[in-house]
Amino acid sequence: MIAFIEGRIAEEVPTHVIIDVGGVGYHINISLNTFVKIKGLKQAKLYTYLHVKEDSHTLYGFYTREERMVFLHLLSINGVGPGTGLMIQSSLSPKELFSAIVQEDAHIIQSVKGIGEKTANRIILELKDKFRKEGFIEKSTELLPEIDNTLRNEALSALLTLGINKTAAEKSIIAILRKSGEQQITLEELIKQALKTT
Repeated sequence: MIAFIEGRIAEEVPTHVIIDVGGVGYHINISLNTFVKIKGLKQAKLYTYLHVKEDSHTLYGFYTREERMVFLHLLSINGVGPGTGLMIQSSLSPKELFSAIVQEDAHIIQSVKGIGEKTANRIILELKDKFRKEGFIEKSTELLPEIDNTLRNEALSALLTLGINKTAAEKSIIAILRKSGEQQITLEELIKQALKTT
């Protein structure tokens, strides 16, 4: 297993990053939470998970060991693959996810694109005790940095990569920005709200 990758950030978008390590570029899929943490950095160290299938080897990277551990726990749930795991971590902050699991609020988890009632209840049932034992429930998120004027385009790019219809994504982004104002919302929050409304 590749435990972590550290190097120069050659490319970064809300859904993936390319890290240059000694002239080799590693394409690493990331969550929105990780993107917010590394945005604007020249160097980064990501804790990784290599997902191996017959026809592909895909790297997933996380800003903290804890985020990777949550991802691996999500993968242990029947019906939750890597794409769905990243979608959950992009749509919900760690605090929101832990809170939903502890309070057994399946509706919050169901707000994530692609998550149905059965999967949401399965996540709660199987992860509640694990998260309590490992101390994740007490984790809280840090304040997020301000996003520059490329907010709209980055949000649209992320939504398209996540499989959202372009027309629906654009309408959702415009509606959210009109309501909140571009300077008063983070990229992470914009994408989260759009994922819940498209």
